[in-house]
Amino acid sequence: MSQISEKRHFSHRLRDTNSAFLPARPAGTAPIRVGFILQPHFSMMAFTAAVDAVVTANLVQATPLFTFTTFGLNATTVRSDLAIDISANATLDQLVLEGDNALDVLIVCGGFRCNLSEHGPLSQVLKAAAKRQKVLGGLWNGAVALAHAGVLDRLSCALHPDNHAFARERFPSVEVSTHTMMVEARILTSAGPNSALEMMLALIERLHGTDTVRAIREILSSDRVANDGENRLATAEDDPTMPDALRSLLRLMSSNIEEPLGIEELADYVGLSRRRIERLFQNHLETTPSRYYLELRITHARRLLLQSSDSISSIAVACGFVSSTHFSHCFKDFFGVSPSQARQQKRG
Repeated sequence: MSQISEKRHFSHRLRDTNSAFLPARPAGTAPIRVGFILQPHFSMMAFTAAVDAVVTANLVQATPLFTFTTFGLNATTVRSDLAIDISANATLDQLVLEGDNALDVLIVCGGFRCNLSEHGPLSQVLKAAAKRQKVLGGLWNGAVALAHAGVLDRLSCALHPDNHAFARERFPSVEVSTHTMMVEARILTSAGPNSALEMMLALIERLHGTDTVRAIREILSSDRVANDGENRLATAEDDPTMPDALRSLLRLMSSNIEEPLGIEELADYVGLSRRRIERLFQNHLETTPSRYYLELRITHARRLLLQSSDSISSIAVACGFVSSTHFSHCFKDFFGVSPSQARQQKRG
């Protein structure tokens, strides 16, 4: 078993998985306020993809990074492209751009059947937002509203292909890109649901760094299709960027949580020397085999602790710890609280 150190920190791969449960960082600025303007017949898939990125960003950190508000143009009930009525939080005339509750990011949500004519009040809001240096975005054909407001002049934008001809004819000073997503200094546009998610991740990375985005991706891409076309849950041992030998080692570790294998046993199974295994872990995971194995087991224990009613002693045994005391000390080293405190906080 690994010895307990005074303080432990997760290596980069498992840090993402556990980021929401780690001790909170020192208090910083207030959460970024994001406003979504829902046009009639907006794309539900594009909207929910964008919102999912924001909500998941809050889930992977101990303190909220974003808040979001939805706005209807003239009413608080807006019909989506799926003929599902969505209740917005407020109407366009209630949108705040100055003061304590001012929005930082404003995103126009379009859709296949959205009206492409200019909406005067929306243009005024977008012009005022641009003047105040707010970040503006458009989903599907939301960039058309930005173009009507004049905030896309001499910039590139992404639009759904069905709207390219219209935009090129109507807005000659705007470059309509063939890319699915465009990120300018303060303007972000996307052409559909998949690129809506990527657009928001680009914004989140700009604001909160690659670690946060990597943690979001780990949650949202857990069911991605493998290279061989097979639909299966994504795990570290399926990462095609890692050598086959390392992936075999990770599979062995994942399959032997309750009774961890020693490094010599791992070496025998894969036919590699101990030194070669240590180099593989250092080069690709920036940690040692024993350290990764411990992080893997403590992550498994955290999931059991917070998602089941099993006793702490049973969880300790199931995750390969020599005693519940050893497990409790190790858990607190990583997460800053004891297992019982973590469980109480989760229930609270």
